[in-house]
Amino acid sequence: MKLPWPLAGRDREAEQALRAGRALVRQAQRVVALTGAGISTPSGIPDFRSSASGLWELADPMEVASIWSFRRRPEAFFDWVRPLAETILTAKPNPAHTALARAEQLGYLKAILTQNIDDLHHRAGSRRVLELHGHLREATCMRCHAVVQAEMTLRDFIQTGRLPHCQCGGLLKPNVILFGEMLPHEILQQAQAEAQACDLMLVAGSSLEVMPASDLPMLAKEAGARLVIVNLAPTPLDDEADVLIRADVAKAIPALLA
Repeated sequence: MKLPWPLAGRDREAEQALRAGRALVRQAQRVVALTGAGISTPSGIPDFRSSASGLWELADPMEVASIWSFRRRPEAFFDWVRPLAETILTAKPNPAHTALARAEQLGYLKAILTQNIDDLHHRAGSRRVLELHGHLREATCMRCHAVVQAEMTLRDFIQTGRLPHCQCGGLLKPNVILFGEMLPHEILQQAQAEAQACDLMLVAGSSLEVMPASDLPMLAKEAGARLVIVNLAPTPLDDEADVLIRADVAKAIPALLA
């Protein structure tokens, strides 16, 4: 029976890759997904490295998104992040997010390791989500180190442009990981443990260029797992993949997990 392939043309190579990927999913006992910016671009959230529209094509990350520049000139970070935060707050999960959430609900997917800060996995219904680069749900005061719920503060900032402040008067920094900051140790350890325990890692929409997240697929491979990569652009680990599907993740992931 011909499998449904949602891309124009349904070329044979893509269909064969999908068949092979589905076979690995059926055989697996413990599937873990690693997701990157590419899984959220169909939801309208720009990625960071696309040659035409990537965020780092429009701004120097060291000037707007490093911990050093944040401490020196926080206005640059907030000016840069304001339109992105507004896009994130209004974005909706796409079929790739919902397919992963459904796979978790059915017991096939054990965890999602994500490089994204957009919360779309949670909004889609996923429960075991390890956010390697943080999120916008909370913020931490740079003076008293209090951690606060950030949604209302973030919405006020988006509407008015006023920098968010703690009750003590200190500046609030969203709990996202900036360049120069360490990843949250406990989350990283859990992600590494999930990678080493899985028998199939599904990479969806990640360029696999940012460490240490990019090391997770090789941790899985070295522990004996199979590797399926779904991404439009080439990645440094394409040669390591058992199955490589070069396609839009919003179309390929639901077909892969159908």
